[in-house]
Amino acid sequence: MSKPLRPITIFTPSHADVANTNAQQLTVKEIVARLSPERFHVTMFSGEQPDPRIAARPNTLLIPARPHGNTRRFLTRLLLARPDIFFYPRFGPLDNLFFSLRSKLRLKTAVVTHVVMIMNEETGKLPGRSIREADAVFANSQYVAETVRGTFGIEAGTIHNGIDRRFFFPREQELPRPGPHVVLYAGSFQPRKRVELIIQQAARHPDVQFRLAGRGETAPACRALARELGCHNIEFVGHLTPTELGDEMRKADLFLFPSILEGHPQVLGQASACGLPCIAMNLYRPDYVLNGESGFLVESDAELAGKLELLLRDPNLRRSMSRAAALHALQFDWDRIALQWQEVFEAVTAKR
Repeated sequence: MSKPLRPITIFTPSHADVANTNAQQLTVKEIVARLSPERFHVTMFSGEQPDPRIAARPNTLLIPARPHGNTRRFLTRLLLARPDIFFYPRFGPLDNLFFSLRSKLRLKTAVVTHVVMIMNEETGKLPGRSIREADAVFANSQYVAETVRGTFGIEAGTIHNGIDRRFFFPREQELPRPGPHVVLYAGSFQPRKRVELIIQQAARHPDVQFRLAGRGETAPACRALARELGCHNIEFVGHLTPTELGDEMRKADLFLFPSILEGHPQVLGQASACGLPCIAMNLYRPDYVLNGESGFLVESDAELAGKLELLLRDPNLRRSMSRAAALHALQFDWDRIALQWQEVFEAVTAKR
């Protein structure tokens, strides 16, 4: 009778807290929640309220995060356990110490890195070590993978961030819907997101409802601009939970995202999963949108405005793009993505 396989041990400097909505932390939580507990033992940080799926997961060790001393406690645990895999390194003191000690102590722990931002000489300074010294490097989009290769000369695979089907799915009733058209934006209010462009479009389309979800430093200025332009067709809906965001998306007709600096924004995948045609900039080449099929990836602000007008006046195009978006989004289901990571962990461990 064959001996059962020993579980692969994974350490990640990530937090299991249910309230932590940082995109990278969310990604790790979704992966860990779906990993086979029989095949993988996972250690990670946690606060007072860990994600219930992870808290109930067998073969999981949650190290309580405290106000001070987390780096020392986690590093001590890491060195004593000598896990098979160090997953999702960042670029903080814990990660730098681990990389230094891994070399000095000749630890056999493999490093698996996920790159989530476009790499260049400037952006590559901080995460450079976690890329150069990794045993396996993956990016969250094909374009990000290209920039890793161009900046570091390292081949990176592509594993996308997934979409949580508990919250993001199409509405039962197909377009069109009664009432005025609804254009949705969801994301933070930062200069690079350029929410003011949406407000300018709202002024051009007074018969269309514009709903802006999120919060951030430019929110007061955006509210002031809406008042200045006399836009009574804008509603600032604030920060939304995933459940609320999914509901908002199913009430909208299309998704407008004029941000000029991203890695691979998950919100485009979430909107697509809800059947929303998306209009976004092509600067970061998001894989969540098929240009001309499930939405538009535009090269200029003038083109963004033109595609918005086109979609608002053409119900047949909205309908066909809505279907294409929902179909395309199926490949980004979190269950499928987690299986890809599981295969990576198996392969990396087998090589060491």
